[in-house]
Amino acid sequence: MAREPREGRGRERDRDGDELLDKLVTINRVAKVVKGGRRFAFAALVVVGDQKGRVGYGAGKAREVPEAIRKATDRAKRGMIRVPMKEGRTLHHDVEGTFGAGRVVLRAASAGTGIIAGGPMRAVFETLGIGDVVAKSLGSRNPHNMVKATFAALQRCASPRTVASRRGKKVADLLGRRDAAPPQETADAV
Repeated sequence: MAREPREGRGRERDRDGDELLDKLVTINRVAKVVKGGRRFAFAALVVVGDQKGRVGYGAGKAREVPEAIRKATDRAKRGMIRVPMKEGRTLHHDVEGTFGAGRVVLRAASAGTGIIAGGPMRAVFETLGIGDVVAKSLGSRNPHNMVKATFAALQRCASPRTVASRRGKKVADLLGRRDAAPPQETADAV
């Protein structure tokens, strides 16, 4: 069952009716040496997200570029994760993630900061729907390791509600009362 390749990358709907945005992170030509010469194939890395907190990545290999991209996109859709976001624009807290030699640090940012991140991580944040984040890649610059380390960090993110329920407390106890005044310093404390 051959399918016509889509022109360019873009949006499409998944089975839940959500509109998905897919971004091609990298494409690599690989060669296999055989008796008659070299056989070329293509390896693609794709990130897919709904820009509302769900994102996934996938890698695919095939003899043709469109087929490799299609395989990677299908794999990315199957492995989507949900990431809790603060105010729908940033992370709740700073987090680190590692995969192999790749290590990334993701930091929550104030409104208006934008996405400050390198290429592979930027694709993840744009498809996820995060608008304000600061990210730094330490270690490996391999796109596969960077994307996998970013996903490892995003899976460690937790919302205050989940942390409070895990600890058996209320969200207000964790965050502190917003209407409460800060404690007054006394002369004895100095």
